[in-house]
Amino acid sequence: MDDNSKRQGTRVFKKSSPNGKITVYLGKRDFVDHITHVDPIDGVVLIDPEYLKDRKVFGHVLAAFRYGREDLDVLGLTFRKDLYLASEQIYPLEPTTKRPLTRLQERLIKKLGPNAFPFFFELPPHCPASVTLQPAPGDMGKPCGVDYELKAYVGDNVDDKPHKRNSVRLAIRKVMYAPMKQGDQPSVEVSKEFMMSPNKLHLEASLDKELYYHGETVAVNVHIQNNSNKSVKKIKVSIRQFADICLFSTAQYKCTVAETESE
Repeated sequence: MDDNSKRQGTRVFKKSSPNGKITVYLGKRDFVDHITHVDPIDGVVLIDPEYLKDRKVFGHVLAAFRYGREDLDVLGLTFRKDLYLASEQIYPLEPTTKRPLTRLQERLIKKLGPNAFPFFFELPPHCPASVTLQPAPGDMGKPCGVDYELKAYVGDNVDDKPHKRNSVRLAIRKVMYAPMKQGDQPSVEVSKEFMMSPNKLHLEASLDKELYYHGETVAVNVHIQNNSNKSVKKIKVSIRQFADICLFSTAQYKCTVAETESE
């Protein structure tokens, strides 16, 4: 076998509209916020010119923040805030929007032919990262949090309401890498006094590091110095998620995501 046959193919995400007349190709669905800039969203849309006739193809990126359950959406009050972050006419290409093609776009257009057209979106700075608030026990429906969506649709104008049959919706994520350098090792000390007890109960808890990635084990070290006349019967450790939600007023959401007990 020669070297070319050993090369791995490029992974591409593909989704077509229900009627199959437009198809979106993306090289990735996670776009990284590097603090100084955010990865651009670039891809290709394959169209059927005979179906479009004089119509156009538009695309936009939407960020949605859901901060309440869907079953509470009544009387026109919704617990969802939609933010249109970027919009562009994909077909026909406008002279003012022409940009150099990325390597992925060049390869896709070469493979798909003349009916493939590139698109390019840049997210504005300070956009929130994709995040899901851990649902509380008993919560139903979609979880609260921030999610992103890329949409391509057929229409006469950019303000036309998209139809499901000739539009494509792709969920994407805006992610942020954690800093490479670890911070100080977290630790806390508390003391508690009891009535009719001469001395205090002293508790010290610490973690092995400050930063944890998804799937990692959180090691908690607990040291108890009991100088009181009370008995310590149980130790309970929990991890809670906190989120500051700033809309009409600042509120804090908190939920326990992990918990363990030791007797």
